[in-house]
Amino acid sequence: MSHPIAPPAPLLDRFGRAHTDLRVSLTDRCNLRCTYCMPAEGLPWLPAGELLTRAETTRLIRIAVDRLGIRTVRLTGGEPLLRPDLPALIADLAGLDRAPELSLTTNGIRLAALAPALRAAGLRRVNVSLDTLRPERFALLTRRDRIEDVFAGLRAARAAGLAPVKVNTVPVRGINDDEIVPMLEWAIERGYRLRLIEQMPLDPQGAWDRDLMVTAAEVLERLAARFTLTAVPRDDASAPAEEWHVDGSAATVGVIASVTRPFCGACDRVRLTSDGQLRTCLFARDESDLRTLLRSGADDAEIASAWRIALFGKGPGHGIDTPGFLAPDRPMSAIGG
Repeated sequence: MSHPIAPPAPLLDRFGRAHTDLRVSLTDRCNLRCTYCMPAEGLPWLPAGELLTRAETTRLIRIAVDRLGIRTVRLTGGEPLLRPDLPALIADLAGLDRAPELSLTTNGIRLAALAPALRAAGLRRVNVSLDTLRPERFALLTRRDRIEDVFAGLRAARAAGLAPVKVNTVPVRGINDDEIVPMLEWAIERGYRLRLIEQMPLDPQGAWDRDLMVTAAEVLERLAARFTLTAVPRDDASAPAEEWHVDGSAATVGVIASVTRPFCGACDRVRLTSDGQLRTCLFARDESDLRTLLRSGADDAEIASAWRIALFGKGPGHGIDTPGFLAPDRPMSAIGG
């Protein structure tokens, strides 16, 4: 008679927060050159030999779910759809004994071609980053004329059953904030879930300007002038988005107030970069090297122990509003969303 495997001890920090959500960057490369993310010429990419292989990535995630209690894994980048082995990697993860719930964040450029294979491999849902509905504005923001590819990718994701399809939008004053209401109208009409996100200081140029950030309060004020919003009860305090039903329907909109109403006190996230560095926070200034442990022959128990030790030292919050705040050394494309 077989017995169920005992669940692993929770992955705790010194504040007692249990971590169950792992964000894994698969590459620092991207096929867009968004003005708020990187310069027009791109960034120096990591050498191929420094990136985790498919087997190494799978092993670290297996350790996380088997020994550390991770239950959900979000694959990010850079742009994760640039990884040629992505469907095979997802199949590896979906085949784990304690398979996590798998999701992915993408710019959508290659999603139309890949959505069916990703769903067949075991991916559950996608978040697509899209900051405008206007082709000329998209080309200006991303330095690429590819918005139709994103629209096609969204349709393909919905058709493949990668549900719910979420659209992530960062409104910036004077750039695209006039599209807050049209974006929600468009998303509801097509059955997508819009999430409006406060802009965070993660650009390598250091150009983030708080005065240009459209706050969550302002987003809600603009939406409330057009729609009737009813708050959705929050069952999970660690969920980043506050959600509202729109006009009494099942349709919802989410707002992520990472800067003005941070949810650090209930954070359940930990991050792994594409070169095997463990980050306890998106804004962390230091990392723990799991790749060297992997490649030096450490066993699973040693790697899990190093993971627990690193996580225990996680800070209380990102500290954006503190006088001594410093943005992370790595750009967002290298950290992973």
